[in-house]
Amino acid sequence: MYHPSPITYIEPLFRPPSEARSLIFQITNGCSWNKCTYCDMYTQPQKKFSVKPEEDVLREIEWAGQNLRGVRRVFLADGDAISLSNRRLLTLLDALRKHLPEVSRVASYCSPNNVTRKSVEDLKALHDAGLDLVYVGAESGDDFVLKSINKGETHDGTVDALNKLGDAGIKRSVMIISGVGGKRFYEQHALNSALLLNKTQPEYLASLVINHPQGIERFQAGFGGQYELMNQHERFVELRTMMNALELKSTIYRSDHASNQLVLKGVLGKDKEKLLAQIDRAIETPEQAHLRPVWIRPF
Repeated sequence: MYHPSPITYIEPLFRPPSEARSLIFQITNGCSWNKCTYCDMYTQPQKKFSVKPEEDVLREIEWAGQNLRGVRRVFLADGDAISLSNRRLLTLLDALRKHLPEVSRVASYCSPNNVTRKSVEDLKALHDAGLDLVYVGAESGDDFVLKSINKGETHDGTVDALNKLGDAGIKRSVMIISGVGGKRFYEQHALNSALLLNKTQPEYLASLVINHPQGIERFQAGFGGQYELMNQHERFVELRTMMNALELKSTIYRSDHASNQLVLKGVLGKDKEKLLAQIDRAIETPEQAHLRPVWIRPF
């Protein structure tokens, strides 16, 4: 007999593009920091940070195990799943292994600050219980830019968090935002982001493009009025500056998020020269670079 799903969400619900086919359990709602000036994901009143009761999540997992077949991937939403205690996370991961034994990957978003509160041993316990991948929005490796966008993180803190995750065996997908430093600070943003990535050697790297769906007044205020919006050509130059400074050994790179006009795919470092050539083509002869039309992008 079919039983209605007890799995509930407080919308809007966000997940990375690569989690499109994942079963999502919303174990937290919103973001505990929620002060970044570039982000409007959790600004609605109903998205105020909260933790779903453990018994509710356990009931959802048990129902999924009884009623869903072929679930291979699970994503733990919203933006702050790793903020939960290890005890609670291990309880949920153990339930996933028990009720959904065919799941081969469990992933979540992850902020560096939440990682710094856990030891490598804590993180390794999460990995051994099934947490395989986390998506880390580093956004920038430059301390001035991070402070200006009110990220609540630092270069060194993010490096420490990413290396702790790596030491624990958890794969890391790092996101860097193109254009976040504007015209005036693009070079330090690009070079210090490359430095952060070189120090941490993440398994995955993604480039996104800054978006200002609610205007740029609050964003500009964080820079003391010094932020100047970049055009696409200038963002390509910034991307090239970062790419040229990268010394990665085996990092899967993508710039295929909807915000990107130039879609790039490769493995760094073996494909570095190929990717640089594609960026150079977009800089010098954009009409030959197979750019996405502007109307496709969400701004």
